[in-house]
Amino acid sequence: MIAPGLIIAAARSGSGKTTLALGLMRALTRRGMRVSAVKCGPDYIDPAFHAAATGRQSLNLDSWAMDAGLIAGLAGGAARDADIVVGEGAMGLFDGAPGGAAGVGASADIAALLGWPVLLIHDVSGQAQTAAAVLRGLATHDARVKIAGVVMNRVGSERHRRLVSEGAAALDLTVFGALPRNESVALPERHLGLVQAGETADLDARLDALADFIEAHVDVDAVAASARSSEGAFPTGGSQNIFKPPAHRIAIARDDAFSFFYPHLAQAWRAAGAELFFFAPLADEPPPEHCDLCWLPGGYPELHAGRLAQAGRFLSGLRQFATTRPVHGECGGYMVLGRGLVDAAGAAHAMAGLLDLETSFAKRKLHLGYRRARLAADHSLGAAGRLLRGHEFHYATILRETGEPFALARDAYSDNDAPAGLRQGRVSGSFFHLIG
Repeated sequence: MIAPGLIIAAARSGSGKTTLALGLMRALTRRGMRVSAVKCGPDYIDPAFHAAATGRQSLNLDSWAMDAGLIAGLAGGAARDADIVVGEGAMGLFDGAPGGAAGVGASADIAALLGWPVLLIHDVSGQAQTAAAVLRGLATHDARVKIAGVVMNRVGSERHRRLVSEGAAALDLTVFGALPRNESVALPERHLGLVQAGETADLDARLDALADFIEAHVDVDAVAASARSSEGAFPTGGSQNIFKPPAHRIAIARDDAFSFFYPHLAQAWRAAGAELFFFAPLADEPPPEHCDLCWLPGGYPELHAGRLAQAGRFLSGLRQFATTRPVHGECGGYMVLGRGLVDAAGAAHAMAGLLDLETSFAKRKLHLGYRRARLAADHSLGAAGRLLRGHEFHYATILRETGEPFALARDAYSDNDAPAGLRQGRVSGSFFHLIG
């Protein structure tokens, strides 16, 4: 059976997509439904909340970094052994970047590729009849995208609700509900988005409160009934193997400092025969000795730099591992491979010293966007020149970065490659996050 799906999207960021998505996922799960979740675009944090809300792993679908076969394969896997798939969009419905593998990276691409309708959530604060004009544009901008209906958000009064709902009804848009202003259901945030699911206090109670809020103001049954299945979009043999696994036995750091590792990579590597072994640097665990490669994902090492600097077994084990086997770091993992990291308070902390790199959070600058990278030399991820697609998202400032590059990379708006990251012996890393 292929479960029906829908995607929650909006005109812009900050409209309430996560509130509606998590509340809906939890409400349907509490009813005994098997709810699969997906996140459109590059994001590590939201899928962890999806998993907490549904009890099932959430996956990312990204039309800029993934080809159509991979998207269909991943979505098909999510839709099997489920009753419904709820997707959470990113930014605005049509926002993206040029040069993608299967689209521009917009939530609209995923909806069109998979035949899933879009449930709009629209922030009507500061609007009345004008809300209908915005909704008309969203509903008619792309004929490939079918709009299931709309939930109004941040409604100020009964009169306000009536004005915006009447405008939507005149467009033949189903209004599934209206959410009043309620800051008490907001989840805590920090510089890369929400505080991670595993660090959020009373998470189950917060998710239940979100579900209660959505149940009270949205016709959840009607929303679920609006989901649609497009079995033709899910070929039996989707493109699951993004890459040959970089090794047979892979040690992967995983704790509050190293949590940004895409589930679809783990899924693809395991499907190709690799074994994954997780260890916790914050618990002063070294990479498992029997592994062939160590992978340090991104995360929040800047928040735990002092503890990492004091994790002697982890650091010495990592250095010893690197003498005979490859070590690769992404973003936060890359910073830990360097000589030092300056935290937001200006305190300097010694790191592994395996790359000639020093980074700082004392002066933060946002680096954000899709990246196309070609390996500068033969690597565990492939031969020199192999194209990698992914993204960059961090606030670190580079104080020193000296050596041979890991890759030659460009953003979605550039035609020029520039050195990215470092490699030295068996050790490599960059701020680039691999997606597809």
